[in-house]
Amino acid sequence: MNKFQLAKSRFKKSNDAQVVARNFGYMLFLQIASYAFPLITIPYLARVIGVEGFGKIAFAAAVILWFQTVTEWGFGYTATRDVAKNKNDLIKISEIFSNVLWTKIILMIFSLIVLSFLIIFIPIFQENKNILLITFLLIPGNIFFPEWFFQALERMKFITYFGVISKFIFTILVFVFVNDQGDYLLQPLFISMGLFFCGLVSFYLIVAKWGVRIRAPRWKDVFLTIKSGYNVFLNNIFPNLYNSFSTVFLGLVAGSASTGILEAGKKFSEIAQQFLNVISKVFFPLLSRNIKVHDAYGKIQISLSVCCALVIFFFAPYLIDFFYTADFNLAAVVLQIMSISIVFQALNSVYGTNYLIVLGYEMELRRITTGVSILGFVFSLFFVYYFDIIGAAVSITLARGFLGVGVLLKAIGIKNKKLKG
Repeated sequence: MNKFQLAKSRFKKSNDAQVVARNFGYMLFLQIASYAFPLITIPYLARVIGVEGFGKIAFAAAVILWFQTVTEWGFGYTATRDVAKNKNDLIKISEIFSNVLWTKIILMIFSLIVLSFLIIFIPIFQENKNILLITFLLIPGNIFFPEWFFQALERMKFITYFGVISKFIFTILVFVFVNDQGDYLLQPLFISMGLFFCGLVSFYLIVAKWGVRIRAPRWKDVFLTIKSGYNVFLNNIFPNLYNSFSTVFLGLVAGSASTGILEAGKKFSEIAQQFLNVISKVFFPLLSRNIKVHDAYGKIQISLSVCCALVIFFFAPYLIDFFYTADFNLAAVVLQIMSISIVFQALNSVYGTNYLIVLGYEMELRRITTGVSILGFVFSLFFVYYFDIIGAAVSITLARGFLGVGVLLKAIGIKNKKLKG
């Protein structure tokens, strides 16, 4: 038996390897769809709604991201990890699912109240109240489409099916109904509609087909659920101090056109990051059960991130020129700067999300994230104020760099202690 046949035989005997390969196949198909649909709609939206419309959408998305982070609370990691560890215990799964569902609903209501006060008392929020409230619909859409649950059970095919369907619905609606600049409001509305539709179907599967029971909410359980995800929540929300804040602050000091150009430049680096997130999501449940495969996973993730960064950096001018109008030309420089951050985000994913969180070092990760995020916030204030669009891209990339390197060093320190112990 040659080496190839031997490797193939071992692969077939390895249930973990088969699950990872199958799930990666599903998620890769979803990622291809995630590339294809935006690539179809971006040129159309760029011409129809223009740079101002892009900017208003980006501003609203940056604001709502704060509330979405509050509602998610880190359950995408903690609940995924807990369900993955109890995947054969339906009673425990029902308990976790119910607690997360009710907690998210309560946090969503709280977020809507806060947003309402911001709209009432802050002029720029008042001016953009329609797009803000419509974009807020993404939050209930995400709640009722529990991607984290399918990830925990390693049923990635359902994430793929629903993801492709929602993107298909969104794309069709965009071409039918978005016909002039004032229709930019429909973009977040259509995304929410796709999520709601998929949420209804997924709930039917979870409750009717798989037998997960939705328990009545209990305040004690809600409190404990919030407490269990507290460190991961802080780790998730603090990066908003430089990520979404840079977009919001740019809108305040430079206007919607600048945020539109920044958003256009970030778009392709975000698409690349989504591809890398596929690998992260596929491996997370496996790593929660078997951390020994971390080294192999890390080599895959980091190598691919370097390749993506290089391709985007060198092809940035051509991508922006092809998919956008002349008003977006400066976005090419933004994209080149942001491409560097892809490698740093991979470091954070490999050694933060898929190492420190998996091993229960949420507090250590939180401390690093908090410190870097405050530093990133200072970067944003300085660079955005003095250097406008380019300053926003630089501040985000610098902060991601400090975070990725900081998490890497912490993980190396923990690994060395384990080896010595």
